[in-house]
Amino acid sequence: MSTATTPAGVPGRGAAVPDASEKIARTGVPGQRVGAADADEVPRYAPQWLQLREGADAAARAAELLDPLRIRLANRPGRGGDLVIHDLGCGTGSMGRWLAPRLDGAQHWILHDRDPYLLHFATVGAPRAAADGSRVTVTTQRGDIGRLTADALADASLVTASALLDVLTGEEIDRLAAACAGAGVPALLTLSVVGRIELAPADPLDAEFGEAFNTHQRRGELLGPDAITAACEAFGRYGATVRVYPSPWRLGPDEAALTEEWLRGWVGAACEQRPDLAARAESYLHSRLTACAAGELRVVVHHSDVLVLPGPTGGAV
Repeated sequence: MSTATTPAGVPGRGAAVPDASEKIARTGVPGQRVGAADADEVPRYAPQWLQLREGADAAARAAELLDPLRIRLANRPGRGGDLVIHDLGCGTGSMGRWLAPRLDGAQHWILHDRDPYLLHFATVGAPRAAADGSRVTVTTQRGDIGRLTADALADASLVTASALLDVLTGEEIDRLAAACAGAGVPALLTLSVVGRIELAPADPLDAEFGEAFNTHQRRGELLGPDAITAACEAFGRYGATVRVYPSPWRLGPDEAALTEEWLRGWVGAACEQRPDLAARAESYLHSRLTACAAGELRVVVHHSDVLVLPGPTGGAV
């Protein structure tokens, strides 16, 4: 999941960093959910940004978690039928395009998102075949995933999400854990930020911008970089086994377009959190974008993936 509606207000296009009025237009902050201008409108994430990051997401996801997941799915109760996979906050559907061709057997994906615009993109781009050539079908369900219940997952074989945990509150993560435990369903939750960024060559300001960005991700009650720890604790309270594996973006010259957009949003969010950084942000961002364009910049954005395997009873302990 990521941000807003148009690229026009991305930091560095026109002004070097955004002011508060530009928040809705920014598209570059990984994992950030930006509200609509009207309270009745649906918050929107730019499909352009989601498409731009899809390759890096696919390369980063922890394939090491797939074997234990396959074993659990192969031994699920009632395994003679199709896999039913609920993809939460599906965006443009990148999780399904990555995972469906890596699992055997017929699959039915239920794509959840609040934004009907993104659900359209996800449906059009949905995979058609599993790893063994079995059919893959999709339906969509618009709604607030923060209110998910065990009853809503009664038919589920698996719950998935990508870049979701870090834009949830502690209460929402606990509700998700309770729903999965109550339904006895495993979950594969990928690409949550963990608050560590590496840039090479290094700059003395890297740490200061990184710290401000992390604080911005924790705004309000959102968990941001604390989400992985909170999720492990929440699912653990319901008797699940939780496996965590690193899933970093490793961005070099081949990912220059993604790095550029990520940089603009990263610096912009840091300045929104700490306006005193704005005086230094313009020269810092210019230097970083110049190095990026020259193929001289390397960035590692650290994430973690989580595989949740429910306990034998699938309920709370």
